[in-house]
Amino acid sequence: MKRRRQESHAWQDELMDGTTSRKEWLSLDLGLLDYKKAWELQLRLVDARRDKTLTQDVVLFLEHPSVFTLGRRGGLTNLKVTHDFLASRSISLVHVERGGDITYHGPGQLVVYPIVHLKDMNLGILSFVEGLEEIMIRILAEWNIKAERNSLNRGVWVGSSKIGSIGIAVRRSVSFHGLALNVNTLLEPFTWVNPCGLQGVMITSMKAQLGLEIPMGAVRQAAQHHMEEVFGIRLEPVSETSDKNLSAFLCEKE
Repeated sequence: MKRRRQESHAWQDELMDGTTSRKEWLSLDLGLLDYKKAWELQLRLVDARRDKTLTQDVVLFLEHPSVFTLGRRGGLTNLKVTHDFLASRSISLVHVERGGDITYHGPGQLVVYPIVHLKDMNLGILSFVEGLEEIMIRILAEWNIKAERNSLNRGVWVGSSKIGSIGIAVRRSVSFHGLALNVNTLLEPFTWVNPCGLQGVMITSMKAQLGLEIPMGAVRQAAQHHMEEVFGIRLEPVSETSDKNLSAFLCEKE
């Protein structure tokens, strides 16, 4: 898939800080991973990145089994179904420290968690969030889906329908949580909540927009490419056992 050269943006100017060298972030593909296990892994990585036990930033690429999560602004008032209803479908509800309200994660949704020391990157929170949105906008453009930001809510939209969400937390300058892009995601569970706390909002996916199944591997590769472009970094793929700097944390995720 041919990609056009992207013009410079404000967050890139902030990141590069007058230098031409690119920092290297570690990239891990964790496949389908339980939400709580991924959350616990993020917390361990955040602590290690904060105290410099882990000397490089890390990006986790994954999908989750079906789960609803409530952010800091989240309340059960935006859940339209009962806990028994969710239990009958083996869907859990997890309260977390990220920003935002209630949202759904499930198979077919690309989730990206950047564990990034924002101060080391000379990057503000707003620019970081806008960068994550830009990554999704550029991914969608590769499949000829025109997406944009919307003043109603952080994330990206196709017309009046939301297709990608953002929710991050920052602990002593280190980010965690991240973005979720609906690729082949089942959309029905979104009707069981007011997504992101917004009433009457429709949720869409790449599959719904194009009428066909989208290869997740290709979307993941596009996400990695555009993350490098937007944040001016290089991603170094590592396996769970090939990097001693990470092995102690990754072996605990099972």
